[in-house]
Amino acid sequence: MVAGAMALAGCGTEVEDTRPGQPVKKRQDAFQQVLRNFEPMGVMIRTGRFEAAEFARMTDALVAVREGPWGHFGPDTDYPPSKAKSAVWEDPAEFEARRKAFIEATDALKGAAQGGHLEHVRVAYDRVHSACKDCHDQFKGR
Repeated sequence: MVAGAMALAGCGTEVEDTRPGQPVKKRQDAFQQVLRNFEPMGVMIRTGRFEAAEFARMTDALVAVREGPWGHFGPDTDYPPSKAKSAVWEDPAEFEARRKAFIEATDALKGAAQGGHLEHVRVAYDRVHSACKDCHDQFKGR
């Protein structure tokens, strides 16, 4: 009975990154920072509460953090708690192409935000969302 309770206690527990420099934790934290900056833009668009100046400010914040995760995908960083698929390291050229697509999409979003037209912003936002989804579909597990 005690063994069963102890086994259940471990369910859902996140594995901690204990490696020197914690590269997996750092990239996960950096991706969370990207998401925290990106998602409020989507909420603004979806709820019909678009404010051009505030959206442009949020876009600047997204651009400021967008490079954060990429430097933490070094060799020997494919270990738990990583959610990256081995394809990241097996096909680095494609992974780099997906990174560049994300950067280009965020540049386009920043340009659209500076213009202040909701329809242009919506198209550019969807492009960033697609860049994220395409990369996740190919390179993120679990």
